[in-house]
Amino acid sequence: MKVYEKRTYSVKVGQMPEVIRLYSELGWPALEAGGFSNKLVGYFVSDTGPLHQLIHIWRFDDDADRRDFWKRLFADEAFMKFAVQARPNLNTQEIQLMVSAPWGPQP
Repeated sequence: MKVYEKRTYSVKVGQMPEVIRLYSELGWPALEAGGFSNKLVGYFVSDTGPLHQLIHIWRFDDDADRRDFWKRLFADEAFMKFAVQARPNLNTQEIQLMVSAPWGPQP
């Protein structure tokens, strides 16, 4: 069963431009170079409701695939170079695991 992981990062007020710069210059290139971007459904920035949020959704074959993915990503030197620079700009992180409903489109 496919598992979807929604990660919501609450960005410190005023730091979103820096977070976007870091993702653009370091984070996304590291994800692509390491072959990690193929699990990504999408990245989003909140525009209404709770503001200052960076949200990303990932698709995995199952929980074992998800756990292996994060283990490999956190061992990736280029990604971790990005992560240590991005973390000081974040207040909180929330992770939500989801499965598709049995009707409608399957992302």
